[in-house]
Amino acid sequence: MSKMKNIPALFFLLIFFSCTNSGQNEDEKTTDTAVQKEKSAETGWEDVMPAVVNLESFDGARTLETGQGFFVGGDVIATRYSLVSQADHVVISPINSNEKFRSSQYVAVDRINDIILLKAEGVKRRPVELYTGTVPDGAKTIYLTLSPAKTIQLFTGKLFNRATVQGTKLYRISNRIRKANFGAPVFVSSKKAIGIAFADVVNYETQSLVIPSSYIFRLLEDSNKELLSLESLRSGTNEKTAAENRNIKGLLLETDMGNITIRLFNETPEYRDNFIKLVKENYYDSLLIHRVIANFGIQSGAADTRYAEEGDLIGWKGPGYTLPAHIVPGLYHKRGMIGSPRKPDTHNQRRRSDGSQFYIVSGRRYSDKELDELEQQNDYTFSAQQRQVYKTTGGAPHLDGTYTVFGEVISGMDVVDKIAAVETDDDWRPLEDIRLKKVTILK
Repeated sequence: MSKMKNIPALFFLLIFFSCTNSGQNEDEKTTDTAVQKEKSAETGWEDVMPAVVNLESFDGARTLETGQGFFVGGDVIATRYSLVSQADHVVISPINSNEKFRSSQYVAVDRINDIILLKAEGVKRRPVELYTGTVPDGAKTIYLTLSPAKTIQLFTGKLFNRATVQGTKLYRISNRIRKANFGAPVFVSSKKAIGIAFADVVNYETQSLVIPSSYIFRLLEDSNKELLSLESLRSGTNEKTAAENRNIKGLLLETDMGNITIRLFNETPEYRDNFIKLVKENYYDSLLIHRVIANFGIQSGAADTRYAEEGDLIGWKGPGYTLPAHIVPGLYHKRGMIGSPRKPDTHNQRRRSDGSQFYIVSGRRYSDKELDELEQQNDYTFSAQQRQVYKTTGGAPHLDGTYTVFGEVISGMDVVDKIAAVETDDDWRPLEDIRLKKVTILK
């Protein structure tokens, strides 16, 4: 009889544990039991603790985000770019002390991989050692915190695999990363950091992820000699920078199929300054020319294409912001023009442009009848000059009046035509990858 009384309780427990494990992969069900455990302090981590910091980002007196970071150079701290992207300064406090420091400048940023290297003011720490190789699947992973009793706590788990997530190569781990720990270093047993921790919803499931240290190491090598303000990360540009950008002669786009030289129009300064800012950050380097449409042109600048593999859904990820439309009379979509794509009107009533993507028009010639039909469809009137250009030189007149034109090709239209002629899949992605290898400013 006593055994029978325990059946409802046992039944309840079975249902409870079944529910809590729903949505997890079989190899992840041990996360909260055998693998994900809070441990007491272990020896050897005392030297690492001073290099791990709490961060609080501000816009003036307004608090924006909180998270963590860690020293990767004497006075250089690595953290997630998204934690500070709208800030003008950051307050830093080592997790093992009550000291507070400030940062209002950075030495390098990688928007695609969500990393920024902050310059700490008035403080230096021995940096965390970075693990720059590829971490094997199943490796033990660790992140640490300080308990209320001021003892070191280690949270252990394991590395599932390295996968393309949100357009970049990331590690998936079993450790449960909480919001307060976003930006923290994740270690292997050698006490080397494998990268920056965060969590996000992937395929309707919250997953713990790590931005690999190899990206941090590469960013350290490419750090700016000149310190830049956090405010400069925003889409606006100060007058000094704008004046310098007005005098830039052009930009060289090196692709797998040849070089294209372009110039940006001063009539659309916000687009000019934004493009040049991203070039200086090496944002465009190694991105795919991911969209090729015959009789229209070629498109690049999507952040999710740098690590894209065959079959991946690409072309949706930008730098984290959009730009207001800027339609300038006299700048239209003739052959060789550069414009900014955007989401359709149904999802974008203000017609804001993508923050990084651009297209180059190869186009085709149009007849007067076709131009008349486009005028009626789009409620737009072509000038006599536009008509003449579209009938003789060609272009993409169906975009006039609704998409921003902000530059033009100076040389290399033969390369554009060669790319525009390649074979593509049903989503207009070239069957063989074509990369925008590098963009260089010509002064």
